[in-house]
Amino acid sequence: MAINIPGVIAMVVFYLLVLGTGIWASFKSKREQKKSAATGVEMTLLGNRNINWVVGIFTLTATWVGGGFIVGTVEMVYTPSMGLTWTIMMHLAYSSCFLIAGFVFAKPMREANYVTMLDPFHIKYGKVVAAGLSLTSVILDLIWVPATLISLGGVMSVVLDLSFAVCIWISAAVAITYTLLGGLYSVAYTDVIQLVLIFISLWLCVPFVLTNPSVSDISQTLMNNTLHSPWIGKPEMKKTWIMIDEFLFFTLGSLGYQCIHQRILSAASTATAKRSCFLAAFIYPVLVIPPILLGAATASTDWNLTTYGSPSPFERGEAALALPIALQHLAPSVISIIAIGCVAAAVMSSADSALLSAASVFSSNIYKNILRPQASDREIQWVIRASVLVVGLVSTSLTSLKTSVLLFWFVGADVAYIVIFPQLLCVLFFSISNGYGAIMGFLVGIPLRLLSGDPSLGLPPVIHFPGCTLEDGVYVQYAPVKTISMLSAVAAILLFSYLASVLFNRGMLPEKWDVFKVKVQHSPQPLTPIADTTEHDENEKLNRNNSQNEASEPMVSTSC
Repeated sequence: MAINIPGVIAMVVFYLLVLGTGIWASFKSKREQKKSAATGVEMTLLGNRNINWVVGIFTLTATWVGGGFIVGTVEMVYTPSMGLTWTIMMHLAYSSCFLIAGFVFAKPMREANYVTMLDPFHIKYGKVVAAGLSLTSVILDLIWVPATLISLGGVMSVVLDLSFAVCIWISAAVAITYTLLGGLYSVAYTDVIQLVLIFISLWLCVPFVLTNPSVSDISQTLMNNTLHSPWIGKPEMKKTWIMIDEFLFFTLGSLGYQCIHQRILSAASTATAKRSCFLAAFIYPVLVIPPILLGAATASTDWNLTTYGSPSPFERGEAALALPIALQHLAPSVISIIAIGCVAAAVMSSADSALLSAASVFSSNIYKNILRPQASDREIQWVIRASVLVVGLVSTSLTSLKTSVLLFWFVGADVAYIVIFPQLLCVLFFSISNGYGAIMGFLVGIPLRLLSGDPSLGLPPVIHFPGCTLEDGVYVQYAPVKTISMLSAVAAILLFSYLASVLFNRGMLPEKWDVFKVKVQHSPQPLTPIADTTEHDENEKLNRNNSQNEASEPMVSTSC
């Protein structure tokens, strides 16, 4: 198969459109900065906290609408063991994530004027715990980028017959470039263009694929399919707890990523942040419908009647490529090219979010708060640019691992659910929480999760929860092990925080052992301006007087 020249030309035009939007947004960012006299860091990381609710909806939704969203949805519907049942569950979970963010997290996060979701840890627990959680957050984003880029490489290599590596590096280069130029403004405004392209492109493909003569009526094949297993999936009562576990995993685990909180913190007000979250929760499911229909069409196709031939993609072990195969063999070439633009838009809309998220946490919570508290605004801006570039290059290089990266991503998602989310919940809503509890929460949650077993890692269960059965020589857990581990982490954080507080405040342990200073711990306070040297000098004096109390006021933040 020769390279699809018209497709390549169309992709160049598409990339130029996205890059042009990013460059325009970078100029808009500079104009806004001059008008408001905001610092460069404020503009780069938070858009001067001036993102309106319309742009906020687009950029929030685009955060989860990535390449994996489109390609993965088609694959899930097409895969017999998952089908429509599991697909709806997963996407309802992501939609619920926005609702919980709006109802629960938007108010305390936005009103405290945090720069990142890691700021309350630095304020309350000090540098040691904050550093560990910050590094964890950066790694999660570092893994997320290659996971979403891989989906684009697979689609382009099938439809355009381009090299897997070339497709990925070009897309990553475009995303890195406009993120470097304009920060959050470029990311947010390109998200608007990308989401519009995704919506139009997906709906344009659907009628061509569904009306292909090789595709049977999907309403008939939903429950009874002679060509393939029914695409409703195989819902089983014994998997009810697993489904509940997965729903909570996707819903609450998604709140363990910095990118969604970055959108909340950049909103013009608390009310704007809430409104953006609520509306994004209802817009997100609309974008799920076209990939579901494409997956249903793929499952309802008689591949003998197509140029693909028999056996089917599932029988050949190519279910992961269900979308590009369907586009190539069931839709006109022009339509398949448009769909490639849709996938590329989805990939970049998620990749740029992860790039800026990782750069925000590293520059603010690690470099400024821990490594160089005296760093100037200009220095931090260069650190942000360097972070975006390094994260982009490293994460794109990891795409060569392919399957291993996806495995890392699954592990990272577990970490977000079992480590980051419980810690964030406790630091924001439970005043008793402290550094001792935070460490114990980690030491309880992660080992419990590993001892519960994980088939993707080849780990057999050591702890057999109720319902654990031996199937084909392998023990299968039917209990909600991820949620059990998460709740155990929350319980450990609160219990050991309370015990440490009692032991030190009642003098049962000597105060010199109190490395986290629970006796003098303050509740989180709004952060001081990043460029305010007077406040910085006062904080430096406070740090010298309490050299072990790393929970003093942080060095980085902005005001409304």
